[in-house]
Amino acid sequence: MGIIALVFVLAMAIGIPIAFVLGASSLYYFVFLGNIPLSMIGQKMFSGIDNYVLLAIPFFILAGELMNRSKITDALISFSNILVGRIPGALAQINIVASVFFAGITGSGVADTAALGSILIPAMEKEGYTPAYAAAVTVASSVIGPIIPPSVVMVIYSMATGESVGALFAAGYVPGLSIALVLMILAYYYAIKQKHPRRVEKIPMKQVILTLRESIIGLLCPVILIAGIFSGMFTPTEAAVVACLYAIIAGKYLLKTMKWKDVFESFRGAAVASAITLMVIAMANLFGQVLTLERIPSLVADVMLGITRNRFVFLMLVNLFLLFMGMIMDPGASVLILAPILLPIAISLGIQPLHFALVMIVNLNIGLITPPVGTCLYAAAPIAKLSIEKISKAVLPFVGVELIALMLLTYIPELTLFVPRLLGYIY
Repeated sequence: MGIIALVFVLAMAIGIPIAFVLGASSLYYFVFLGNIPLSMIGQKMFSGIDNYVLLAIPFFILAGELMNRSKITDALISFSNILVGRIPGALAQINIVASVFFAGITGSGVADTAALGSILIPAMEKEGYTPAYAAAVTVASSVIGPIIPPSVVMVIYSMATGESVGALFAAGYVPGLSIALVLMILAYYYAIKQKHPRRVEKIPMKQVILTLRESIIGLLCPVILIAGIFSGMFTPTEAAVVACLYAIIAGKYLLKTMKWKDVFESFRGAAVASAITLMVIAMANLFGQVLTLERIPSLVADVMLGITRNRFVFLMLVNLFLLFMGMIMDPGASVLILAPILLPIAISLGIQPLHFALVMIVNLNIGLITPPVGTCLYAAAPIAKLSIEKISKAVLPFVGVELIALMLLTYIPELTLFVPRLLGYIY
């Protein structure tokens, strides 16, 4: 495994996409080190994506594409302005609140950064915010996207561990809102310290009603989706399809902001994004087979339990490890490789599986805004016209408060388990 680790690190260092890093490392093992028929490579890759639950991923991505092209983003920003526009640092607060609403549509941090950032980063700069601060607020709040359902990473976690998608979705609300709250507190602090502007004039009632009407059309999408899943009316995959149909109807016939050309472009964009995600899943499944053949899960378990059998210390070690992994690897790939290894250890120490799932998911998603692999940083850089280094420096205080929220979620399990318990997923 030392050779495999070397191949893995070298491939990552020269900037090869994570799917091909996993594939190259696995291929090296099977060809030169393993006594396994090469026909297993194709079989393991296909079996990794031959899962009904994973059908939800392309449809969730498509729903996000359709909602974005139907200008729902503009309505959500206007709605957020009504809610928090008079708080100091108004545009920063709007950015964070809009991310909460947008999370219920896309389930993707990068989509959040691209859609909201393209509107709010220039708007914040125009209002006198520095480009680095505007980009930092945008990327920091984009972490909320994959935590508040629907979430692509949660679907992948469900496939990797067998945990209920509905239970994971239910557990995501409080962590997501907790991160939004700490970000808003920090934005308020900066607004007072740096005298950031806020809206002082009242919005005419006619405009409020119009904004509410348009935003409700967008917000109904996640409501229908989540209500359907929690009520048992349809599965997560069926819910994703319903979300797509609703997005087309809303954009084409209710808001009348989308043409058939936009629908077809959404299908094309979703196909590309889905192909990338499913390629990562296929390669991660192949790499997982290498780890299994080399008995890495049992080795990691022995090492972890050799260090400590205290679940609080174990959670701290896992936090540090996952934060590091989030810095160098895509969250989806990390979940597929690490969840089957770490979850049995957590269960053996008496940690509730659903609680551990959210600790892991929040940890890895913070990696979306930390270099060198932080994909949200790369999405924000061209919008803000800044280097990755400048945005990374500006986002550090926001990462700090997100880590505070992570610690609270880690050591107060009921923050995560309250909603699933309320809905009957756990007792």
